[in-house]
Amino acid sequence: MEQKKYFQPEIECASQEKMRAWQNERLKNTVRRVYDSVPYYRELMKEKNLTPDDIGGLDDLCRLPFLSKDDLREAYPYGLLARPLSDCVRIQSTSGTTGKRVVAFYTQHDLDVWEECCARAIVAAGGGKDDVVHVCYGYGLFTGGPGLNGGSHKVGSLTLPMSSGNTERQIQFLCDLEATIICCTPSYAAYIAETIAEKGLKDKIKLKAGIFGAEAWSEEMRHDIENMLGIKAYDIYGLTELCGPGVSFECSEQTGMHINEDHFIAEIINPDTGEVLPEGSIGELVFTSITKEAFPLIRYRTRDICHLTRKPCSCGRTHVKMCKPMGRSDDMLIVKGVNVFPSQIETVLINRGYPANYQIVVDRVKNSDTLEVQVEMTNEMFSDNLGAVASRERELVDALKSMLGIYANVKLVNPKTITRSEGKAQRVIDKRKLH
Repeated sequence: MEQKKYFQPEIECASQEKMRAWQNERLKNTVRRVYDSVPYYRELMKEKNLTPDDIGGLDDLCRLPFLSKDDLREAYPYGLLARPLSDCVRIQSTSGTTGKRVVAFYTQHDLDVWEECCARAIVAAGGGKDDVVHVCYGYGLFTGGPGLNGGSHKVGSLTLPMSSGNTERQIQFLCDLEATIICCTPSYAAYIAETIAEKGLKDKIKLKAGIFGAEAWSEEMRHDIENMLGIKAYDIYGLTELCGPGVSFECSEQTGMHINEDHFIAEIINPDTGEVLPEGSIGELVFTSITKEAFPLIRYRTRDICHLTRKPCSCGRTHVKMCKPMGRSDDMLIVKGVNVFPSQIETVLINRGYPANYQIVVDRVKNSDTLEVQVEMTNEMFSDNLGAVASRERELVDALKSMLGIYANVKLVNPKTITRSEGKAQRVIDKRKLH
């Protein structure tokens, strides 16, 4: 029988009774702490006539107010900080719809916890001290690179902090250093695999597993990557606001992602009413962080649609599992691992004098996401010569890249050519087959 491997077996295989006791205590402590130290939380609770004494544990969680990304933007930058800034050692950030971005703060303890969560994911994928972990998620403000990098260090694996891009160099290092685990977005993994096949280098690759996340991907894409690279592909889930990758991860069974319940309490709610739904129901995923020092989030609405299950897992881990998100309850797109909101694009266009008539076309070509923005010109713009139009397109490409952090192709079209609708405008056409 295959030996089960865990990074922290006493936690990952803890009984539900023990886990519930931990969660009860940590939830009470977190609520008390944010009430005392974060005015924003205190006001939210007062609006519901709640004090920390009203929260005795998990059974009272549903009484607490929700937190949304709008709250995070409203409180930007320091309004939700629960520890003195002098105790914080790291900031990570995700994209926003305006100039206000969502920032998350970390103490050293928070970083250690985050890295332990990622270490659990790496060990679940078969990683250990003898492995070479090739991390080609982006680094910097993006959480993908730093999270898996730190997790690999915790495991004791040899870590390659490659970051993204420069595919030729990625493949050279994969071959020369005989990496055994690769961590990146699934679309980039597919692109690397295709390039390896084109170069006839598959025999030089020693990979056994890949840990992929940050964007939606189908089971068909998983199988393609596995076949092309000769690996087992594991899913990982996270949110910058909570900690980044490592909130949940797949084990060898691959029937959902185990949530690190000693750090995060998961709920499924009706996205319209906020009602908590019973186990197995499909709805919006809500998380409460119960060990974060600097930036704890209570009942944070992820907008991801999925379901939870406590069906026993053959891997031996007892933590609840979430399915792969089926979509979102809002209009956010994830393109190349980056959060893209139509409102971001609209802001760029309107600020530069374009009408609010545009269409966003997302596709996946050769396993890589493409983003095109079709924009109507005004009559004055339409009268410009071709050189002037081309110049306008280049300016918009630069402005969108500055706002979104990724390249978007811009196509200026004649006035009144984008289809109007009497109802809700169809701003987005997503041609990707993600589910």
